[in-house]
Amino acid sequence: MRWDFSEVKAMDRYVLLIKSPKGYDITPVKEDIRKLLRDKYPELKAEIHRCIGLTVDLVILYRGGIVLIKRRREPFKDHWALPGGFVEYGESVEDAAIREAREETGLDVELIKLIGVYSDPNRDPRGHTVTVAFLAKGYGELKGGDDAEEARVFSFDEIKNLKLAFDHAKIVEDALGILRG
Repeated sequence: MRWDFSEVKAMDRYVLLIKSPKGYDITPVKEDIRKLLRDKYPELKAEIHRCIGLTVDLVILYRGGIVLIKRRREPFKDHWALPGGFVEYGESVEDAAIREAREETGLDVELIKLIGVYSDPNRDPRGHTVTVAFLAKGYGELKGGDDAEEARVFSFDEIKNLKLAFDHAKIVEDALGILRG
């Protein structure tokens, strides 16, 4: 069966990110936005949905250990975490992982394997965020940057005793399982 998309109109999609306190009733805001568009911009349509953030995280193997960063900002400010961050529009998750590794650790990376996709709606206190986690090899000179106050290599044994941000302990555990297998 072949799909016929000849009748489908191409469209650009934009997201207006509205951040509200948990439990806030956004209904009047939705109605105001729809009214504004209907009255001033009738060619535009608004579909207002709660959004999910897409991120990447990396378990970077480097000099006999795993690279962690100390977070510069909340949530989990001053806690150790895997390097990673949000995927930008038009960017593949692989390209985002390579970019985030370079920005936060100064390292170039070779992505080895997909560790998994982590989608627990409560994994990030800022809201529902899904992450794609990669196992990677790091090359170059390690240095913290961007959202990372510090970047450091931890041995596998040291990591077991750290309380990591988000669900990063589970991601590291899954990565170690892949390495053992």
